[in-house]
Amino acid sequence: MKRKMQILLNGIFKENPVLILVLGCCSALAISVTVLGSLGMGAALTFVLVGSNIVISALRKVIPDKVRIPCYIIVVATFVTLVQMVVEAYVPTLHKSLGIFLPLIVVNCIVLGRAEMFANKNTIGDALFDGIGMGIGYTMVLTAMAIVRELFGAGSLFGKQIIPEEYTVRILAQTPGGFFMFGLVMAILVWGLAKHGKKFEPKMGCDGDCGGCGSADNCSEKEAKNV
Repeated sequence: MKRKMQILLNGIFKENPVLILVLGCCSALAISVTVLGSLGMGAALTFVLVGSNIVISALRKVIPDKVRIPCYIIVVATFVTLVQMVVEAYVPTLHKSLGIFLPLIVVNCIVLGRAEMFANKNTIGDALFDGIGMGIGYTMVLTAMAIVRELFGAGSLFGKQIIPEEYTVRILAQTPGGFFMFGLVMAILVWGLAKHGKKFEPKMGCDGDCGGCGSADNCSEKEAKNV
């Protein structure tokens, strides 16, 4: 259980998909305009991550190595289709606000990255906790950015006006505001790591176990470990 909790916490902090692995940034910039949209996108991605991780982990010894990526996409697309139909049927306003980024979860680097680097090499239980951790980490970053952008860019939170529009910084609620907020969050992260004597080094969570990894033969990290 201790290992599973460590995997869960890694996805939230040590291997946060947006801040540390720098994956899924397109949806993070586009969706983090409203808090409700960010929470909805986070919930959808988490469901897809957990579902695809479990299925891919269960079939990891059955899926041929040469066609593993197409198989991953089929699995992921199945869960994305389920999410899309449910959201469109029961939360049409959320479906409209998420737009094209909901079906684009199929090719989201976070989902495919975890399928290739983790679910493909670990047990179902570990893959489950990895999906939950990564989903929570993604949702936390989106929501934090959305709170600042919605509050100071539009003057509202959850659709309720809090700050008069004349006192808002409207650019925060626009596309440039997404880049600004992401850059600011990354700068704070790098500064915080530097204060503790650490360097910002994006990693995909390679723990030295290259078994089952299709890129093992050309992996520079593996070569470095063997020197």
